[in-house]
Amino acid sequence: MGQAVSKVHAKPVSLKKVKITDDFWNYYIHLVRDVVVPYQWDAINDRVEGAERSGAVSNFKIAAGLEEGEFYGYVFQDTDVAKWLEAVAYLLETKPDAALEQVADEMIEIIGKAQQPSGYLNTFFTIKEPDKKWTNLTECHELYSAGHMIEAGVAYYRATGKRNLLDIVCRIADDIAVVFGDGPGQIAGYDGHQEVELALVKLYEATGERKYLELSSYFIDKRGQQPSFFEAEADRRGRTTHWSNNKIHIDPEYFQAHLPVREQEAAAGHAVRVVYMLAGMADVARETGDESLMNACRKLWDNIASKQMYITGGIGSMAQGEAFSFDYDLPNDTVYSETCASIGLIFFAHRMLQLEPSSKYADVMERALYNTVLAGMSRDGRHFFYVNPLEVMPDVCEGKNKNFNHVKPVRQEWFGCACCPPNIARLLASLGEYLYSVKENTIYSHLYIGGEMELSLGAAKVKLNQQSSMPWEGSARFEVTLEQPAAFTLALRIPDWSANASVLVNGEAYAIADKTVDGYARIDRQWVSGDIVELTLELPILRVRSNPLVKQNAGKVALQRGPLVYCVEEADNGQQLQQLLLPQDAKLAASYEKELIGGIQVIKAEGLKLQFEQWGSQLYRSDADAALKPASLTFIPYYAWANRGKGEMAVWVKERL
Repeated sequence: MGQAVSKVHAKPVSLKKVKITDDFWNYYIHLVRDVVVPYQWDAINDRVEGAERSGAVSNFKIAAGLEEGEFYGYVFQDTDVAKWLEAVAYLLETKPDAALEQVADEMIEIIGKAQQPSGYLNTFFTIKEPDKKWTNLTECHELYSAGHMIEAGVAYYRATGKRNLLDIVCRIADDIAVVFGDGPGQIAGYDGHQEVELALVKLYEATGERKYLELSSYFIDKRGQQPSFFEAEADRRGRTTHWSNNKIHIDPEYFQAHLPVREQEAAAGHAVRVVYMLAGMADVARETGDESLMNACRKLWDNIASKQMYITGGIGSMAQGEAFSFDYDLPNDTVYSETCASIGLIFFAHRMLQLEPSSKYADVMERALYNTVLAGMSRDGRHFFYVNPLEVMPDVCEGKNKNFNHVKPVRQEWFGCACCPPNIARLLASLGEYLYSVKENTIYSHLYIGGEMELSLGAAKVKLNQQSSMPWEGSARFEVTLEQPAAFTLALRIPDWSANASVLVNGEAYAIADKTVDGYARIDRQWVSGDIVELTLELPILRVRSNPLVKQNAGKVALQRGPLVYCVEEADNGQQLQQLLLPQDAKLAASYEKELIGGIQVIKAEGLKLQFEQWGSQLYRSDADAALKPASLTFIPYYAWANRGKGEMAVWVKERL
C-alpha cells in the first residue's frame, strides 16, 4: 500500500435526487425505460426473433434446478442478467414501476436458488464444469461475473430498500474473501478481467464492511507482481486453455499484469479491462487516501486522454485483443473502439472527478457520452454497435478482407457476447448521477443536461432547476430554490470546446476570468431563493486536427460543434468519401433539421471532390488528369450515423490548404 493522505473528496449527487427533463436527453431516458430494457429482457430470455440466442436467463433456471438443459453461451453469460438488473434498479430509483420491480424480484429469486451454499454463484461452472471453479482466473471471468452481480445487488438495494439481491451478493463477496488471500489454502491471485475491484468498493459503501474495501485493494496490489500468478495457474492445470484445444499463451500486457499497477506507464492491453481497473483503482485511492495509487491513476489517465483516445472518446485502436496498441496509433477504419470501453472511460472519468474536480475529466466524460456511447445504439433502441469505427466502406468490411470482419456498417440486433447493449442501458438509466457533485461547500455542475436536483449543504436544502439548450445551442440556466438564504459556491464547467463563456447572475454580468479554477467558473455568494444564473457558451464550428504523430490523420480535418463530433455519410454526400476535400477557407454553416434522424444540427460546407475522367481499366496511370469539382458537403453528428441504411461514413476528411 502507498502512503495514505487524508483528503476530502467530491461526492456525486445521488440518482434519487436528480430528475432529468431535457429536450435532447428525454428521448434516450424514455427509450431506455420503454424500449431498451424490455427489449433486452426479451433478448436474454431468447424471445427476439432473428437475434443471436442468449441463454442467460435459462442458465440461471437450470442452475437453480427449475429447468433441465445444458449451459449455453459464453463463460461470462451471467453478466447480461446482472447488467440488466442494474439498469432496472436505476430506473426504479428514478421512478417507481411495480410491474418492472416484480419481474426483477422474480429473477432475483431464481438467482438466489442458483447460488451454492458456500455463496459461490456462476452458472457456467455450476452447470458445466463444477470441478473446475477458480482454476482458470486468467480466462474464465469468475470474479468479473461476480463483480457485475455485486453492482446489481448494490443498485437494487439503493433503489428499492430490498435486501434480497444485496444478501446474495454479500454471500458472493464473503466466499471470495475466504477463497482469495495470502493465507494457507487461499488463492494468491486476481481475475483476468477486472471488474470486481470497483464492485467491492460499492459493496463496502453500501454495507460499511471494510473487508470488502480491503479485498478490492488486495486484488489491485496483487496484479502484476512477480512471479506471474497467471503462469503459475496455467502450470497447475496443465496449461490448458478455455477457448481452444491448444496450450495457453499468456500475454501479460493484455491483462495489465506486466507490471504492478503503480509502475505502469501507458495504457496497454484489452481496453475495457484497463478502464475498469482504473475505475477500481480510483475508488480505492479515494476511500483509502492512497497517494501513490492516485498518481498511478493520473499517469494512465494522461496517457489515454493525450495519446491513445479517438476524437469521439473511443479507446482501443486494435481488433486483436480489443486493445490499446501504442501511443498515437489511431487507425480509423480498422479501429475497435468498443462501446463498453467508452463506458468504462466514463466510469473512470467520473471517479477522477471525485478525487479532484477538474474539467479535463468532465470534458472526456462528455466526449465519450455524446459520441461513442450514443452511437452504440440506434434511434429505435433495438440495434447496437459493439465496434465504433470512424471510417466505413461497407464493401470492405463485408467483403473478403478479414482485417475488417469486426467492423459492421449497420447496428446489430443482439450479440452472442452481448456486453455492450446492457452496458449502454445501465449507463443511460443512471445518467443523473454524472451531472453534479459536491465537495465541502461547492456544488459542481459537470454536464449541461436539463432537470431538477436537490441536496443538503449543511443545514441548507438547495434545489437547482437547470434548463439547457445543449448540445445544439450553448446556454444553460439555473434557478436556485432555498428555504432560507445560504452561502455556497456554484462551480460551472467551462468546456474545452468553448473559447468564450459568460455568466449572468440575476441578469447582471458576473466576471469569471479570475474566478475559474481547474476549468470551473466559481460563483461564490450568499444565495436566496429565486436567484438565476445564466451561462452562455460560444458554440463555434471547430476544425480539429490531430497531433502530427497520428499518421492516419495527416492532412485531414474533423469538425466538432459543442460536444458533438461530426462525420460525412454516403446518404448525403454520395460514394467515394475519400475523394472529398474541405478547403481551409470554406464557410461552415450549421442548421437544425427537425425531421432528420430525430432532429439534428447539420453542418454544410462548399467543398471539393476529386474526379478522374475516363480512367479506363488500368490500375496505375502516369498521364491521368485529376479535376477538383465543387461539391456541397453535409456533415451530421457522429452519433447519428447508420440510421439511414447501409453506406460509407468518415469522420476525418482531407483538408485543402
